[in-house]
Order: sequence, then structure tokens, then C-alpha cells
Amino acid sequence: MEAGMLPRPLAIVGAALLALGLLTPVVAAGLLAGASGMAMAGADQGMTIYAPLLLAVLGMFGAGRYSLDRLIIDWAHRALPAEVSAPHVVIVGAGFGGMACAAGLRHERARVTLIDRHNYHLFQPLLYQVATAALSPADIATPIRGVFRDNPRLRVLCGTVTAVDVAARRLIVDGRAVAYDAVVLATGATHGYFGREEWAAYAPGLKSVQDATSIRSRILDAFEQAEATDDPAARASLLTFLIVGAGPTGVEMAGAIAELARNGMAKDFRNFDPASARILLVQAGPRVLPQFNERLSTFARTSLEALGVEVRVDSRVEGIDADGVVVSGERIRAGTVLWAAGVVASPAAAWLGIEPDRAGRIMVGPDLSVPGLPDVFAIGDTALALAWDGQPAPGLAPAAKQGGAYVAALLRARLRNRKSPPPFRYRHQGSLATIGRKSAVADFGRLKLTGAAAWWLWGAVHVMFLLGVRNRLSVILGWVWSYFTFDVGVRLITDEGARRLSPSHTGAH
Repeated sequence: MEAGMLPRPLAIVGAALLALGLLTPVVAAGLLAGASGMAMAGADQGMTIYAPLLLAVLGMFGAGRYSLDRLIIDWAHRALPAEVSAPHVVIVGAGFGGMACAAGLRHERARVTLIDRHNYHLFQPLLYQVATAALSPADIATPIRGVFRDNPRLRVLCGTVTAVDVAARRLIVDGRAVAYDAVVLATGATHGYFGREEWAAYAPGLKSVQDATSIRSRILDAFEQAEATDDPAARASLLTFLIVGAGPTGVEMAGAIAELARNGMAKDFRNFDPASARILLVQAGPRVLPQFNERLSTFARTSLEALGVEVRVDSRVEGIDADGVVVSGERIRAGTVLWAAGVVASPAAAWLGIEPDRAGRIMVGPDLSVPGLPDVFAIGDTALALAWDGQPAPGLAPAAKQGGAYVAALLRARLRNRKSPPPFRYRHQGSLATIGRKSAVADFGRLKLTGAAAWWLWGAVHVMFLLGVRNRLSVILGWVWSYFTFDVGVRLITDEGARRLSPSHTGAH
């Protein structure tokens, strides 16, 4: 037999399976691995190599309406929804925690309803790249229904929860009642301005797609207005970007804006040099990235300053208005002010009629249930849960995912009348933050990385945790393009409401 040639019986069987639509993705993956191994071994590069590759690709991307897996799924959709007596679990919020909880209940004999205001899951760690024109919203958002389309017991409901009636065991969603046997509140957090809510109009935060596209429009419009004016003072104000808060979001935003100005738009304007933009990062505490090791924090500050970012620590914001910011008694005229200094939990505690902590979080028990309400759970930014060291779990995606997986395991144990898992303890798996090209920090306890190694690791981890092959490929292609061209491809002003008046009307003279 010629090297790399499929045995005739195998070829006939494979063609028959493909024709009948019975080539499942599992079999296809095996064919793909085998064909790749043959190719790497130097087998004949003729049609004999491409035959299994073709079978594999066709099988993995859908063998037709008569495929074995399709038949099984169709049968499940017909048979399983009839189980109306199955316990009903309602999950509010399709963030990291809610999605992890829903995934953990995928194979249970329970009806699951996943409620969110949006019909997509948003990968928030990369939201700042949408705000700085590096990625498109579609690159980091995944339709929820697509993720769970093969789970006949799970229903997705797009709506806003306004109340929870624990006595009647029901939620109010856009005026409609939704009954539950157990409810998981994974409603996340929003921007917190420490009682100065009037600042929100002048210093938007970054939590949603709408926030990101609005901030992107503000940033890009600042450069457009700077091109249009001949007033040096007005241009200086327009090109001043001030970020409040030097946690991971603030550091990443500051670095991304600096690279956008110095690299991404270097040749785009004729009336001024985009590199003249002034980027300030203001932190109330003594150092940037206070969650990280001090050595990593120092590296991050040095890297930011190398990009041209002015870092001000031990500096308190005392006022924000249309003209700029007052920082430790000094007024700084800034055309764009961004908030990355704090968050507050959603109003879930108010729905339950209980007292939250200062950050709006619900105090939960060792099993993440609300005290006195054993069938009501809170996870992620909504909850004040404990980590392995007895301290509150951080408001990070891994903490939310671990909480969601834990509640799913607890509910599985209840449904199967088995012993409950031990009390929840968040296990910290490490921290990552990027500053700019080939510059990042990674803290895994004893292992600490900086520079290019941490940057590559940061990228790999974020791609790995994205949902969906399309999103991963899109993000990788966008990053590769930017890496080799120093260009960013989503410089679109889409939010007209974020555009400012011409400098002659801003008061920035």
C-alpha cells in the first residue's frame, strides 16, 4: 500500500458514514489527529493525505441532519422537556459565575433557567481592548443560546430581574413571575463612585459593551477634535487622558491608550502629533497594582512610565467635572476622564431585603447560600465569600467561576441525595496584568514573571478562557495583525452621544 494511503475498506466505510451523516465529531477528531500524524511523518502528500482530513473537517463541522449526535439531540429535545416535575433552578446573570453554574448542571435532571439582561456572555477581562480600538465587541461576546443550544433542559430568558419574593419562591422579571426551587444570584457589579455619583457623567467606567464602545468613541473623538482645532490650549486639553484607579483595569487602559497614541495612529493626523497625548494614571494608594507583589508593582510602574504615562500615587481625586479633575488640590484639564477606581455590587441584596456590606455584597454562608435562605445562593461579585486564607474572595473571574462550579456541585449532590461538598474556599490560581507590548506581570505565588514571558502567558491564558473557536481565532488574528503592523483595526466612532462639542464650546481654553 502506498505511504499515507487509507486502506480501501476504511475509505469505503468512512465515505459511507459521511454520506449517511453518522460521522460524529469524536470520530472526526480521531481522523484529523491520524492524518496530521501521517503528514508529520512525511507520508505522501497526494490525495491520500487529504482524504482523512476532508472527512475530519466535514465531520467536525456538521455531518448533516441525520448525524448520530444530531439524532440524539433531537430525541432529547422531544423527550426531556416533558419532565415538568423536575426541580427548577434559576440562575440570574450570565457572567463567569452564572455560566459556570449552568454548565455544571448540564447533565442533571433539573430544569434550568438562565436569566440575563443581554443575550450574550461577555469576556470582561478583554473589554478594555474594545475601549481602545484593538478588538471588536463581537470578538469577546458569545451568544448564550449558542453555548447551551444542545442542552434541552436549559432555557435562556432575556430580561431584567426587579424583585425576588422568597416567601412565594419566585422572581419578577420584566413584570412576569418566574417560580424557582433554587435561585443563584450571579448579578455582578457596576461602577462605584464612593458616594459621588455625580462623577459618573464625566468619568465613565468599564463594565459593558456599551461602556466600551462609548469610551472608544470618546477617545477617538478627542483626536478628531484635536485635528480640527488650531487652539493649542484646547488641543492640550483634548489630548489629556486621565484614568482614576491603578488596579489591573486602570493599568491596562493607560498602557493601551499610550500605545494607541504612539503607535496605532502615528501617521493618521496632519495638524498635530498623536504621540503628544498626555496620559495620567492617578492612584490613591502608594503603588500601582496593589494586589500584586511589590517588585511586580514597581516593574509595572516603570513600564508605564517608559510608555510616557504619568503615574501619580498617593493622590486623591477631590472633584470631577466637565473641565477635568481636581487631584490633591491641583486642577488638571482633561478632555477624557475614565473611572477604574472601584465597583459596587448589583442591587441583589435589596431584592432579598437584607443588609449588604459596604460594597453592596451579600454575606453568604460556607455553602454560598444566604443565611436563613438555604435555596438562595449568591456568587461572584454579588457575594462576600471567603478564600483559602479566611479573607474575602477577590472580585475576579476565577473566583466567580469557582463559586458557580461549587453551587452546581452542591445542587447536584442535593438532586442525587448525596453528601454535600465541603465548605467553599476560593483557591487563588495566580494574577496577571498586561501593560503593553511584551510587557506584563504574572504572580503565581513563588513563581513571578515580568516582561515578554508574562506577556505571552497573559495572552495564552486569555485566549484559552474565551468561549468559542470563532472568538479565539478572531482575537488571535487581531493580535497578530497589531503585533506585526503596530496598527489597531477598530478605530470606529459609533456612539454619537459620546462626542464632545468643538473646543470653542468646551470651556477648555
